[in-house]
Amino acid sequence: MRHTNYTLTPAKLNAARGRDKPYKIADGGGLFVRVSTAGTRTWCYGYAHAGKRGEVTLGQYPEVGVSAARDQHFAARQQLAAGVDPAVAKKADREEKKRAAATDDGLFKAFSQKWLDEQLSDATPAYQRKMRSLLERFVWPSIGTKALGDVKPHDVLAIMQKVRDTPGTAEKVRSLIKQIYDHAIRSLRVEHNVASAMRGAIKVPSSKHHRHLSELELGVFWRAVGKQVDGVAHPSTIAAARIIALTLSRKTEAIKAEWSEIDFDKGTWTIPAERTKMRKPQRVYLSRQAVAILEAQQALTGGGKWVFTTASRRAVPISAATMTSFFKRLEGVPSDFTPHGLRGTGATILREHGFRRDVVELLLAHTEKGVAGAYHHHELVEERREALQHYADTIEALAKGGKVVGLKSRARAA
Repeated sequence: MRHTNYTLTPAKLNAARGRDKPYKIADGGGLFVRVSTAGTRTWCYGYAHAGKRGEVTLGQYPEVGVSAARDQHFAARQQLAAGVDPAVAKKADREEKKRAAATDDGLFKAFSQKWLDEQLSDATPAYQRKMRSLLERFVWPSIGTKALGDVKPHDVLAIMQKVRDTPGTAEKVRSLIKQIYDHAIRSLRVEHNVASAMRGAIKVPSSKHHRHLSELELGVFWRAVGKQVDGVAHPSTIAAARIIALTLSRKTEAIKAEWSEIDFDKGTWTIPAERTKMRKPQRVYLSRQAVAILEAQQALTGGGKWVFTTASRRAVPISAATMTSFFKRLEGVPSDFTPHGLRGTGATILREHGFRRDVVELLLAHTEKGVAGAYHHHELVEERREALQHYADTIEALAKGGKVVGLKSRARAA
């Protein structure tokens, strides 16, 4: 088959803009790009078959790049040489794919349900529910009945536009669709990820880090918690707030702590993998102050399963909302401070006091990435225990208005 002298380049296509009327940019051999008034660029092949003019679309640029479009053009020319109308063949192929999709997981909803079951099987139930909720509310109603190969970037953009008032949600939905199409590509169901091109279509504001406290503010915080005793707040809520502070644990890890996880003899609290963010068990080395708080709490809830329970008869764990509300009403504590901010507070103070970075990262249950993550399996037990005891002593001193002495003189800085 005769070679075609193509002329278009990505630079020319990127420079193409919409005009008052649609227009064509020729590439060669009947292959051209139609530019709509909105600036959409669509690859097309115009040809003659059985004495009539025909035209078949080959996809939109840049989803279908220059090289891919020319490959399709060559295939269509081969069909034409064999006496087959490319447009008719494409329609028949599309119908066949739809029939096949209707009988298996080729439809987006069916495939995404399979993705949820297989790819998120080791995720937390809460995360699985969150992803399914996004699909049910925003994605399935729009493209659930479409075949995977029939979903286009503009379909993804339309879904994002419906929630553009909440940019974070729009990006989460796009990212979710992208993950599903990444899996579809690995499964050889499709060749292109329709969500990739929509990255940045809706600008997401920069994320704000959780506010942490200075040493002075930490002393104020600890005293404010103490003022909630004697009936102002439930004892479990007060104890949970103190344990979160003393252990640098996540709020959700602490409020659902079970007595079976606490070992008073060894002074440890072992958080199971299913309740940690990194899906790995986390051992917390309890300071003397933390042990004392838990021993007092045991007198209240030790007969049950949960460490920190509500005042109700059902003895269920206190809720995340209860903890957040508790923090907001603490006297003298910044109104934008949350339980999660205690992690940053502890990490900052420990580093300032001379504890090594890898010790602090282990206390926060952060996982190292790359080569270091593959080879570093140290636990640094004694240093972690020492760090949390030092931090508890620091909080105690700050609450009393005393002077705190760091460890830099002992050359512990990284």
